[in-house]
Amino acid sequence: MFRISGPTGVISTLNCLWPLHEEWITRVFAIEDADQVILDNPVENIVNIGGDVLIARAGDSIVGCVALVPSGAGVFELSKMSVKPESRGHGYGRKIVQAAINRARDLGAESLFLGSSTKLPNAVHLYESVGFKHVPIEQIGPMPYVRADVFMELKLTSS
Repeated sequence: MFRISGPTGVISTLNCLWPLHEEWITRVFAIEDADQVILDNPVENIVNIGGDVLIARAGDSIVGCVALVPSGAGVFELSKMSVKPESRGHGYGRKIVQAAINRARDLGAESLFLGSSTKLPNAVHLYESVGFKHVPIEQIGPMPYVRADVFMELKLTSS
């Protein structure tokens, strides 16, 4: 059974977010200062400022994570999205992104944005498939990640 929940405590958040993010990022890139700040204390730097960390489980196993980081009034960054290598190809990524979109709405988000990379075509395709649109970086503001060369936004309210 697949389920997604918020962190059950500091330990589960730290145990999930850091290793999952580190695995994929170091495969293609390097951990950047902005990653280090968030991942060293996700409760303080995400949850305590009005965001959330979602942990995806299949049975008793953690299969992935995603973070929603507040960036301004009604605006959240979809960040730290990851699925364990052995769990990829089973649709978990899509389920995690959909759960994050639903949770963002619950948190009062009017829009989500993200920075990705052309070196991650599967991720970019996933985001496109759930409705994210490519935008110029100027539309979402400064991005602290050198690796980011794809910028996307999803409006959650009709205008």
